[in-house]
Amino acid sequence: MTEHETPKPEHTADGQTGHKETGDDRSRHAEGPAPGAVAAQQPPGQEDGEQVGTGIETAGVPEAAIPELVIISGMSGAGRSTAAKCLEDLGWFVVDNLPPALIPTMVELGARSQGNVARIAVVVDVRGRRFFDNLRESLADLAAKGVTRRIVFLESSDDALVRRFESVRRPHPLQGDGRIVDGIAAERELLRELRGDADLVIDTSSLNVHELRAKMDAQFAGEEEPELRATVMSFGFKYGLPVDADLVVDMRFLPNPHWVPELRPYTGLNEEVSAYVFNQPGAKEFLDRYTELLQLIAAGYRREGKRYVTIAVGCTGGKHRSVATSEKLAARLASQGVETVLVHRDMGRE
Repeated sequence: MTEHETPKPEHTADGQTGHKETGDDRSRHAEGPAPGAVAAQQPPGQEDGEQVGTGIETAGVPEAAIPELVIISGMSGAGRSTAAKCLEDLGWFVVDNLPPALIPTMVELGARSQGNVARIAVVVDVRGRRFFDNLRESLADLAAKGVTRRIVFLESSDDALVRRFESVRRPHPLQGDGRIVDGIAAERELLRELRGDADLVIDTSSLNVHELRAKMDAQFAGEEEPELRATVMSFGFKYGLPVDADLVVDMRFLPNPHWVPELRPYTGLNEEVSAYVFNQPGAKEFLDRYTELLQLIAAGYRREGKRYVTIAVGCTGGKHRSVATSEKLAARLASQGVETVLVHRDMGRE
């Protein structure tokens, strides 16, 4: 899922099951800037006294609507172009590689459109590295003028990024005379603060194009923006922690159904396995109390403007306890009005 390659078509274990799922397979958009990107880099003159804000006065438009703004960034080779194309398919106006200093101008142009450009997505990456230092200043300017923005950060492991660059025989934008890993390390350091400020981090290490599109659709396809969206992900500790997890739950304090011969072949989706897990001492009490804790955390996230949370539920192999618990937890969250996506990352790997 890079700007330079077509990902492998095989299905990975990061399949989505549950409350929101899509098999969107559209790929009609060619590489390159979205329509209007060139024009966006040629800002028109600005009237004296005009400013981007919640009450922009424009000719013939007494009160211009401020468009939604999403900034897509992340590691080179992690899937920024795929994420941008997905938003374009959902009706967003997408501008690729826009210098950060021009983001406020792009928002003003959208406000002048009298509602024709209601949602704008801007791809910012190290190809524009001489402008990258202006990004924080632009974000502060937008915040001061009352413009709401969200940042989507595409992450991937070093191993996955190296494989992707080597498969297309392209250098990393920052490697210079060094190796690909040198460029990746330099880029991680450059993007460290931006990753920390991101509203949504998506790890694409084990995702193919269609799975990344499904994740983007799950977050942005709705007609109305929900207060909070949650991804509940089961995983196996022996396969490593999910790098995009906000909260991690360890279910290894419960007996492992793997050691029950009649349950070993099944997964936590099976009723017998789920019943075995939640008949163990402390299991139901844990689920009740953790759900209450999430209500407290969710209220804090909403106050802080955080709209996305990834809850990783782990056991040894990601097959029994974590799957059964994730199913119950996702159902609880959905019943409380939290839009929830359920992912079983490692189920089927054994």
